[in-house]
Amino acid sequence: MNEMTTIERIQTGDELERCPFPIPIGWFAVALSDELKPGELRNLHVFGREWVLFRGEDGKAGLADPYCPHLGAHLGHGGEVVGNTIRCPFHHWEFDAEGWCKKIPYAKVMPGIARKKPVLKTLPIEERYGAVFAWYHPNGDEPSFPLPDAPELEADGYVPVRRGQWNIGTMIQEIGENGVDNAHLKFLHKAPIIPPVEARPDGHKFHTNIGQGYIVGESHGPGIAIQRFNNQGVTMLMFAMSTPIDTEMTLTRMAFTFLDHPEGSKERGIAEHLYQHSIGAADGEDSAGFESVDLIVWDNKKYRPQPLLCDGDGPILMWRKWFSQFYAEPVKP
Repeated sequence: MNEMTTIERIQTGDELERCPFPIPIGWFAVALSDELKPGELRNLHVFGREWVLFRGEDGKAGLADPYCPHLGAHLGHGGEVVGNTIRCPFHHWEFDAEGWCKKIPYAKVMPGIARKKPVLKTLPIEERYGAVFAWYHPNGDEPSFPLPDAPELEADGYVPVRRGQWNIGTMIQEIGENGVDNAHLKFLHKAPIIPPVEARPDGHKFHTNIGQGYIVGESHGPGIAIQRFNNQGVTMLMFAMSTPIDTEMTLTRMAFTFLDHPEGSKERGIAEHLYQHSIGAADGEDSAGFESVDLIVWDNKKYRPQPLLCDGDGPILMWRKWFSQFYAEPVKP
């Protein structure tokens, strides 16, 4: 699907903003599971603010506002994990992963509000695929869609997951827009042709098909994108997790895997090539991976709310309209 736009005046650079949108709603990977051991805590800066991430002795992770609801001490500076709670260094109040106050060592009576509901702000947490996912909504609303299924990451018979991560100087909406910008694959990545792209919004999901089945993708909200690269009956999975550090910086983590074809087999060679090509490290190719070319553009571009599109461009406006549902307040896509 191609799109054209009719606009009366082209905005100049000094009128544009790099990242004009707030942090979107969705599931976001805030850490890899093996980065957080039972009994550990760490300070994080995600979603434009500070948090403290901790894991209880039972293995359950929590992501909490770092400031104690008692007198405001920072739980991440001097605080400790005690059993399955995080303990404030100031007066040793303890809170669980849902924000309930579980202990005040010197109080005879728990404050009334603390008996009725959580008093420490925490985010809903799910842990799958070797990552800790947090649900972010600026108004504290509960999750409105689930984490996606990626069977390859939990099945036997696949190569051990390979991981990479990159700091990208732009907002998630811009990164995802690449998936429907088929023309840039030829002119930025040096692909031999402009591949056809099909796109379809579907509630919280957005489906793409690039090159008539070569790359079949699904975005699940802003923070998770699943792409399967296919060639000669061989498939390589890329599971991308993008997390907003703030409105202008995104940490993108990627997990890759494929069937554990025998070493030296044709299938193994194709799978390895699909993996190397996806990260821009394949030998003997003129096309460039995203790390060497996309990051340069993303880190320095500005967002055009009224882009001047032509008939050869992909469904960029469709993507923007779909993505706009993940902002808590109405925005112009």
